[in-house]
Amino acid sequence: MNALTRATSDSATMVGRQLRHQLRYPSLTLMLAGMPIVLLLLFVYVFGGAMGAGLGGPSGGGRAEYLDYIVPGILLITVAMVAQGTAIGVATDMTEGIIARFRTMDIARVSVLTGHVVGALFQTLVALAIVTGVALLLGFRSSAGPVEWIAAAGLLCAVAFALTWLTVALGMVSDSVETASNVPMPLMFLPFLSSGFVPTDTLPTGLRWFAEYQPFTPISEVLRGLLTGTGIGDAAALALAWCAAIALASYIWAKRLYNRRSAG
Repeated sequence: MNALTRATSDSATMVGRQLRHQLRYPSLTLMLAGMPIVLLLLFVYVFGGAMGAGLGGPSGGGRAEYLDYIVPGILLITVAMVAQGTAIGVATDMTEGIIARFRTMDIARVSVLTGHVVGALFQTLVALAIVTGVALLLGFRSSAGPVEWIAAAGLLCAVAFALTWLTVALGMVSDSVETASNVPMPLMFLPFLSSGFVPTDTLPTGLRWFAEYQPFTPISEVLRGLLTGTGIGDAAALALAWCAAIALASYIWAKRLYNRRSAG
């Protein structure tokens, strides 16, 4: 068995381990989808009337328009929520001795991290499907065809892949599970400071500058463009560039941390 075949086989075993955990504790996935749903209900039914009026639209703006506007932001928060759970899972493995046991076994080192990442991607897709279904039940109406839906799903997978590698690294750099649950918290707040919930031109100057130059704004614009038919412009290239940069930097960081911890 060559190195690539061995790494693939061991990674598949680790992915199976993560999927069994998710099947054993389905309430965790439901909880990760539950918070974005609560936020969706809060923003649509409490703030939606006032916020939607500022958006305008054919009917003058309202809850329906605001629902269509914020769904991309809610989907990004869903991705960030699952990524936070990955940091907790990695920190648990690193602090409870399972990594020490894996170190004594003849398995590819990369397989442990790959299992967490791929398992998290499956969990993200389930959570996104639940949140999207609730949004559709609330009245979200997309003008997207099959190609646009596939492109939106692909972009969300790219975001999930990048954020998951980042939270894998954050989980390993944390000295406890409690720390790992708090360190990724900014990832869940960044969508609020983007165009995910309000147009950036309504923000104060300093905050507007930050919102326009952080990764979640171009990602939100691309998702909104794909799902509701608004303009995308050069946001697609920016969104993919951010995803690639975050994924690559986080992968290198996570791999170095894991090799250092495994050698200890």
